[in-house]
Amino acid sequence: MNSPVLLALALSLVSALCYATAAVVQERTAAGTPGLRGALVRPSWWWAVLLNAAGALLHVVALRYGPLSLVQPLGVLTLVVAVPLGSLVARRRTSGTQWRGMALTLAGLTALLTVTASGGTSDSALGTNEVLLVALAAAAVVAVLVSIAAGRSPRAGLAYATASGIASAVGSTLAQKLAVDPTLSWSAATAAVLTVAFAAGGLLLAQKAYGSGLGGPLATLTLVNPVTAAAIGVTLLGEGFQYGGTGAALAIAGALAASRGVVLLSAPQRQEPAPEPGPEARVSRFPRPTPRILTGASRAA
Repeated sequence: MNSPVLLALALSLVSALCYATAAVVQERTAAGTPGLRGALVRPSWWWAVLLNAAGALLHVVALRYGPLSLVQPLGVLTLVVAVPLGSLVARRRTSGTQWRGMALTLAGLTALLTVTASGGTSDSALGTNEVLLVALAAAAVVAVLVSIAAGRSPRAGLAYATASGIASAVGSTLAQKLAVDPTLSWSAATAAVLTVAFAAGGLLLAQKAYGSGLGGPLATLTLVNPVTAAAIGVTLLGEGFQYGGTGAALAIAGALAASRGVVLLSAPQRQEPAPEPGPEARVSRFPRPTPRILTGASRAA
């Protein structure tokens, strides 16, 4: 790898660390604060906001130096870092399933990094017509997914998560155009507006997805985001894979391994079984009937 790609890799890793730390801080803040209004007055929540902003800024800068199909998949590392960090903060052990998930995710990402991004350069960016084409296509797919979810489908959470992943990936793609070509023009202004719209839409759709739980929606969102970005990079930005067919096969194997790892990391953890109640507790579950006290009126009746 050349120096710009290594710089993009380093920036992406620090960005993932910022996002993971912010997620842990937000989780702990939410656990100790009922409602969003209570969280807003806590300094820890604002630290999480700053960490998220730093992660987003580093991600955009990484897109300036590295291809989209390399930078975007590294966002999966947020989940890999957040799991052990969350366990450490909560003072609980990381389960064997979580360790296997992290190992598979890292192995898959290593395979992807080995063969990713031989075709395009960091100077590649979408043209105005391509920006509008990507935005319209993504908006149409997101609208279909939202309509499916709104129809009270049993897979509503996964539909919202898929829509969120697509929206976030398109936002990152358009942010890359601003990073590569920051000149003032109607094209840049259009890309900036669409970037904000898709980023905000992805955030709101993720919130809707988590209403159905965390495990399945989080795994779906984490996978759909880099896959969508990589598809845009390969089809429109000329990005590809090294080593021909062998590289493509290795990339597919890496993607499958990373996908399995993310699913394991996102699976709900089994709770420790509650201890069996002692003899006294078992007796107390069936209280003795209270003896009736007959009053004079009741005896007369």
